[in-house]
Amino acid sequence: MDLQLLIICLLTAGINLIGTLAYAARIAGVRTRRIAMSFALFNILVLVSRTSNSFLGPFLAKRIETRLASGGGEELIWDFRLVLMSASIAVFVGILLVPTGQRLFASAIGHFQRNRSTARMILRSASPAGLRTIRESITTPSVMHIGALSKPRGVGWGVLLANVLAQALITVGVLASLYAGYLNPDFRVTASQLSAVINGFATIMLFALIDPQLSVMTDDVVEGRIAEPLFRRTIVWISLSRLVGTVLAQLFFVPAAAAIAWIAYYV
Repeated sequence: MDLQLLIICLLTAGINLIGTLAYAARIAGVRTRRIAMSFALFNILVLVSRTSNSFLGPFLAKRIETRLASGGGEELIWDFRLVLMSASIAVFVGILLVPTGQRLFASAIGHFQRNRSTARMILRSASPAGLRTIRESITTPSVMHIGALSKPRGVGWGVLLANVLAQALITVGVLASLYAGYLNPDFRVTASQLSAVINGFATIMLFALIDPQLSVMTDDVVEGRIAEPLFRRTIVWISLSRLVGTVLAQLFFVPAAAAIAWIAYYV
């Protein structure tokens, strides 16, 4: 693995790690009863994650051009496989860090409530007090919580399957469109632009099917209609479905790239 591919994999991992930890903000909101503030943090992290995903395009496009110029285009597929694998690893690590994340977000919510400044909240994270808070917040998932996954999930299989599909499409969208440009170089620019269609459809699925479910459950927890442990299990199941989606993206990659290459020709 060369330096360029390592940077791409690390960037992909960072994007997916942030996206997974964003769910911990909802748990922190329930625990602190600061729902609006937790949603603001959640939206910030999701925005950073989904916006940063677009920055992968130039790095990957440059790699494709370099490979084609050097005659090593047949190795591109393995480069993309490694990038997809880094996404799955990051989501798995993010799931393990959800307990740590919820503690950090609870602390961040409390700090913002006292100071009402996003800039000061960010700066505090790099201060000695902030670093001490990070160190004290580090924890691992308990065996009891892992065993509780066999209890009611809080959401139906349909929602989880929709999240699997949406996460798979978001993970593969940019990569498949760029690889489609390699498969159909005459319409490379057209193929690269089709990633917005795939990611847009997946984003609509997330905002229309997944986020409303979590929002309603958040209100139910605050009003005492459902218990906090059930809500935490729901977040874990949603996170696990995200992991399955990134793994499924490996299977979607080549068919999606071939489909995009075909569409780019006939669009």
